[in-house]
Amino acid sequence: MDSIEPTTDTPDTPPPTVDVADATMSASELEEAKEYGKRGLICDLLGRGIDLVYLGLMVFVFAVPGSWLLLQIEALTASETLRLLTLAAVMVLLNLIVSFPLAFYSGHLLEHRYGLSRQSLAAWLWRYIKVHALGVAFFLTLLPGLYWIIWLSGSWWWIVAAVGYFFVSVIMGRVFPTVIMPLFHKFERLEDEPKNQGLRERMRRLSEGTGLSIEGVYRMVMSDETAKANAMLAGLGRSRRVILGDNLLDQFSAEEIEVIMAHEVGHHVFRHMTKIIGGVFVGSLAAFWLCDAILWKWSAGTGISAASGDLPYHSLPMLMLILTLFGLVMGPVGCAISRHFERQCDRYALQKTGLRDAYRSAFRKLAKLNKDDPAPHPLEVLLFHDHPPIAERIAAADH
Repeated sequence: MDSIEPTTDTPDTPPPTVDVADATMSASELEEAKEYGKRGLICDLLGRGIDLVYLGLMVFVFAVPGSWLLLQIEALTASETLRLLTLAAVMVLLNLIVSFPLAFYSGHLLEHRYGLSRQSLAAWLWRYIKVHALGVAFFLTLLPGLYWIIWLSGSWWWIVAAVGYFFVSVIMGRVFPTVIMPLFHKFERLEDEPKNQGLRERMRRLSEGTGLSIEGVYRMVMSDETAKANAMLAGLGRSRRVILGDNLLDQFSAEEIEVIMAHEVGHHVFRHMTKIIGGVFVGSLAAFWLCDAILWKWSAGTGISAASGDLPYHSLPMLMLILTLFGLVMGPVGCAISRHFERQCDRYALQKTGLRDAYRSAFRKLAKLNKDDPAPHPLEVLLFHDHPPIAERIAAADH
């Protein structure tokens, strides 16, 4: 069924003038939010810098032909696939060791310092282990597939790899809310009880005429870990569901939650998930093409032709460095597209519900609960933020 495209979709309209005071935060709350945001940004930049330096050292020092590391790996096995997996495992393990202090500070100490985390050290460590164990397993499963594509597809490998990445993205979109997220959070189907003030009925009304079919509305238990509030429309096809954090359900009014749900419905109305998946395909096509071009030149000096499918296993650090740099360069583009999508959904929520006061109060509460700087520096927004600043979003209710 076709989606309804509201007439208020004016992507070329400039963002409304914002006023920090619109976020109704006290001077101390505003100062704390800005300090928290600044420290978080510094941690993010340091993390990116550490990754780049680490990959650079692997490419130019520790994983060059004849290095001690590669000689040890080559002594273990003659299989190119096993050598690839061994090098990948070593790289991941060393990266986790190098980056752990910063991850511990930003993910545990910083969150506790500002009263956002409710996790014990043991709980944080267990989550950290689960997240990275899952990521490592996923990486080591897909990596041989990528190199087999390179070895078997020759000069066209980058197209085949992009198509493969597209299908993996679609599969992950379907299984993420039903398989991955339950590993980290408890989910409860939101029953239409009096205490929930008919939220499911509100969701049903919001979905009418949009073609949106959801598997259900769920409460995500977050309060045992964090004071933050969150909501999302997750999944593809039959796995699509609306997820509301319990902090949001417990501290927001029914009208405020309705506005937030309308925003999530807007992502379906404007086909954002379809556009994101299409963007992922285009981006992966460009990234793998760039890898092919650079790897061919990098390997030419050693007499190895990447185009002929002879790319060695020790090209992995260079491949990862190229993809990392590509992600950093294209990050602001992705953020700009995401901010545009979020503005579309904000306008849609205001038009669909007409609850402008509830819209304003909802974002004011989000700013306070999440300690979100309502008006960060424009350059920071341009480079790193995938959502518009809170003050700008609140000001949109007046236009």
